[in-house]
Amino acid sequence: MGLLTWAFLGLIAGAIARRLYPGEQSGGLLMTMLLGIIGSLVGGWLGQKLFGVGAIGSFTFGGVLTAVIGAIVVIFVWGLLTKPSE
Repeated sequence: MGLLTWAFLGLIAGAIARRLYPGEQSGGLLMTMLLGIIGSLVGGWLGQKLFGVGAIGSFTFGGVLTAVIGAIVVIFVWGLLTKPSE
């Protein structure tokens, strides 16, 4: 799959994940895309390990779903890492 396709799927997954994830997240379009791409990889890896689903990076329902779930996980971890200490 081409880099542009990965970026586009990551952008879609990141945007959907940001809408579904509660609370406010910082970062703009580039951060959304980066977290979405990382989430695509995480979701695809988890899907393959747990369920044997190999739909990572494809424009199928399963591919987008695993990418969004992975992006939500990555956004959660990112929020923990960047949370200001009180």
